Amino acid sequence: MIDSVYLADDAATIQFGARLAEAVGSQGAVIFLHGNLGMGKTTLCRGVMQALGHQGAVKSPTYTLVEPYEFPGFIVYHFDLYRLSDPEELEYLGIRDYFSEQALCLIEWPEKGQGWLPAADLELNLSEKLPGRCIKWSKNTQKGCMIADRIVNEFNG
Repeated sequence: MIDSVYLADDAATIQFGARLAEAVGSQGAVIFLHGNLGMGKTTLCRGVMQALGHQGAVKSPTYTLVEPYEFPGFIVYHFDLYRLSDPEELEYLGIRDYFSEQALCLIEWPEKGQGWLPAADLELNLSEKLPGRCIKWSKNTQKGCMIADRIVNEFNG
């Protein structure tokens, strides 16, 4: 079973994000995005938003911690916890209110929120593999397995 894919450039990362959006559908999920600075986590999120029909810019929510993107009957929350100094800050953000069956939560730097975040359905680890990057995934729930299987089917189809 495939559990990783090589992405040659930003365009391929955006395309992977689009496939991720298609695989999730409107069921909602919690997806952790791991990787060093500059590995393409926000680029992947941009692909998700564009595939869902978002026309505007998709920027990293480094300073705001979360950016909501609303779609008919569905919402995506893009978190970037890089600047979080204490995971307890998430309590003041009202973190529990963001997670529902109608929400896709994409969380960059989830380790910074350890103890305050729900378990991820799927974890994506982005790493450098010159000249591009590699995305490896871990399926943590039945929903995560379904999403990953749909992504694999997209790449095999």
